[in-house]
Amino acid sequence: LVKDPSDPKKVFAGLRRGSHGAGSLALPGGHLEMNETWESCASREVEEEMGIAVRDVKFGHVTNDPMISEGKHYVTIFMTAEFADPGALPWNREPHKCEGWSSYSWGELERIGLDYKGGEGGVQLFGPLKHL
Repeated sequence: LVKDPSDPKKVFAGLRRGSHGAGSLALPGGHLEMNETWESCASREVEEEMGIAVRDVKFGHVTNDPMISEGKHYVTIFMTAEFADPGALPWNREPHKCEGWSSYSWGELERIGLDYKGGEGGVQLFGPLKHL
């Protein structure tokens, strides 16, 4: 959960592409490397995906996320973080994995989650974000 420095009540999310959950809105993140701390993983993933350094990386929440149709089962560890440089701008460093980054309030994310009816044209939340 990377807080938007221009509005700390908002967090950054982007549309996934090229993998399971393609077309769904997800937070920046990824998988732990061997012997990596949760804090280091969160910092590394945000740098790799958004091109920004973060600070105050802390545990936020955990969800249990079976994805039956994709044959996957995640246990997702959500971390919170702030921009190390509040004047920095995120950019999409992995355009093959994400369509771009925008900031959303919790209310906006909840509406996206509730409004999705399936089928063409609607944006849905990636499973772990939906369970948060």
